Amino acid sequence: MIKGLAPQFAFLLRRRTTRRNLGTLFKLLLAFSVIVTIFSVLFHLIMLREGQEFSWFTGFYWTLTVMSTLGFGDITFQGDLGRLFSMIVLLTGMVFLLIVLPFTFIQFFYAPWIQAQSEARAPRQLPRSTRDHVLLTHYDPIAQALINKLDRYQYSYYLITPDLAHAQQLYDQGINVVVGDLDNPETYKKMQIEQAALVATTDTDPINTHIAFTVRDLNPTVPIIAKVDDPDSVDILELAGCDHVLQLEKMLGASLARRTQSGETAAHVIGQYDDLFIAETTAAHTPLVGQTLEEIGLRRELGLTAVGVWERGIFQPALPDTRIGPHTVLVMTGTQSQLDKFNELFCIYKVSNAPVVVIGGGGVGMEAARTLVEQGLDYRIVEKDVIQAQRLDNCIVGNAADFEVLKRAEIMNALTVIITTHDDDINVYLTVYCRRLNPEIQIISRVTQERNIATLHRAGADFVMSYASMGADAIFNFLKRSDTLMVAESLSVFSEDISVFRMKIPSSLVGRTIANSHIRRNTDCTVIAVNNNQEMQLNPDPNEPLPGAAEILLIGSSEGEKRFLDMYVHT
Repeated sequence: MIKGLAPQFAFLLRRRTTRRNLGTLFKLLLAFSVIVTIFSVLFHLIMLREGQEFSWFTGFYWTLTVMSTLGFGDITFQGDLGRLFSMIVLLTGMVFLLIVLPFTFIQFFYAPWIQAQSEARAPRQLPRSTRDHVLLTHYDPIAQALINKLDRYQYSYYLITPDLAHAQQLYDQGINVVVGDLDNPETYKKMQIEQAALVATTDTDPINTHIAFTVRDLNPTVPIIAKVDDPDSVDILELAGCDHVLQLEKMLGASLARRTQSGETAAHVIGQYDDLFIAETTAAHTPLVGQTLEEIGLRRELGLTAVGVWERGIFQPALPDTRIGPHTVLVMTGTQSQLDKFNELFCIYKVSNAPVVVIGGGGVGMEAARTLVEQGLDYRIVEKDVIQAQRLDNCIVGNAADFEVLKRAEIMNALTVIITTHDDDINVYLTVYCRRLNPEIQIISRVTQERNIATLHRAGADFVMSYASMGADAIFNFLKRSDTLMVAESLSVFSEDISVFRMKIPSSLVGRTIANSHIRRNTDCTVIAVNNNQEMQLNPDPNEPLPGAAEILLIGSSEGEKRFLDMYVHT
């Protein structure tokens, strides 16, 4: 306990105002002691005048009992002078002990003490030994998702906020928070910017620019990654010193559009690791529907490895008896040539010429429309803002909650509707409505808060893509490209984190085959490559022993990765 109090006392005494307040409190206590002494002396003099004699200790005892209003009544004056004196002592005590001293104690000691405790929880400077840490400058859904990943992979991070009250709230949530002004170079010096691994800023474009310029002036080499809202700000942020600028609305809009089942059934690359590509394809309206993975024979016929399937937001590891349904999204890995062969076989299936309905004509909606055009698909955008609608092609002006508006957008004939608003409540509302209007339609929705992903799936969405997860994965991928690959468009944008990660083959697996080690069955992770002496063996033979002094590349959920570490590494 003493060790815990010492830093708070030290912090308290460093402040000039606190030292002055403590001096005032000390003077008040000294004045109180003088008053008690004077009253004790007068007590003796008046008692002697009445013919009574008491010890000096008794005088102090009587003074304190009367001033504190206890007044036991064991010692009393007989004359009027003594009684008048008792009244003066009593009134002085009421004012001093019940009003002045408590107020002074709270104002000059207790309140500063509480403030010191609060400020000690949110420091303004990091130790000089702090290094290889990530600095975040804004707490939003992207930062929340990123912090979860940093915690999971045990990266050190600190969130800078200028508001002490906000910092205390974040501290209570278990977040590593520090207090400092974002536009002050001294703040970043105190955050050991010279030894930082990354600076990520996800605030507004002007604030991000100011932060990037300030940080770059202090450290010419630290990686800086920023989110941008206005595409016109990309060049400005790069000039300010950003190494990478995330156009999340553009990324999200393109990803939403590529998951429509209205066009050709092609494998879309969503991640790459050297020569290994991770791709996904929708199975709707193709011969894949109704078959098991063993019957399809991706590995046997094309050399591709099926690593998992998505069924309405739930990722399941690929097993031989996994059956492909009309809403299945198949995730597979292979080389570019293997994916090209897959596309040659399945791109012949043109699903429909009906337009795709895009609800929301903002940045995400416009990018989704552009991507649909690139895919050769027709579309209709529903936008209620008249001014914004004038900038859009194929736009139906009106409220998407109005059946007549959706009818004009041909939602009854469409195979896919893409919901792109930034308000999760509205997205749930529209998802329920669209599912009721057209039970067979494919619904793809954007989500901002990760906690609403499951709600949207329950409302009827087939795909839910998280704005926050996409941003967090992009930043995390930029942080440590060599150790783990967060799939570029992020499989985690659906409902759970699915990532590609690599590590040295643990001793418990050296000499064993992938088949007899039961990695997929025990952990839901799939081995997709083995790197032996810089030679990458893609989709390795499950019956070949795993070599020592080599690296293994796996894909799976965060929980699967944890199970793998617990079962094969930390044993």
